[in-house]
Amino acid sequence: MQQIHILLVDDNEGDIFLTKEALSDAQFINKISTARDGVEAIGFLKDCLRSGPRATPDLILLDINLPKMDGTEVLSIIKSDPDLKRIPVIMLTTSSAEKDILASYENYANCYITKPVDLSRFMDVVRTIENFWISIVKLPKTHA
Repeated sequence: MQQIHILLVDDNEGDIFLTKEALSDAQFINKISTARDGVEAIGFLKDCLRSGPRATPDLILLDINLPKMDGTEVLSIIKSDPDLKRIPVIMLTTSSAEKDILASYENYANCYITKPVDLSRFMDVVRTIENFWISIVKLPKTHA
């Protein structure tokens, strides 16, 4: 069975909890790492690269509105790094601003999802991400 490592980058503790809760039923996710700001996310990814390809996440869920370094900057760094750019990045954010959507796709986000405010809809969205990006999509092997 395929094992998946997800990096969740979000500064909202409630959203982190709910996302982890929604993903907890998945039988093939073996690790969910979290970063609570953009600087921490980049530091985590650099540490992964130093540890070797097996440590690198298979999928990144990235919020835009982050302290220290916003998600668009994080995305730009990820997608400009030859060792990280193949990791799919899903922008999962409360922002529905056209400028944020455009900036995300200009920096090669794999998709952009606006977080619903309603709890049950939020859980549905995370489960849909899980179903599509983990059950259906073939993720690149970052563990050479």
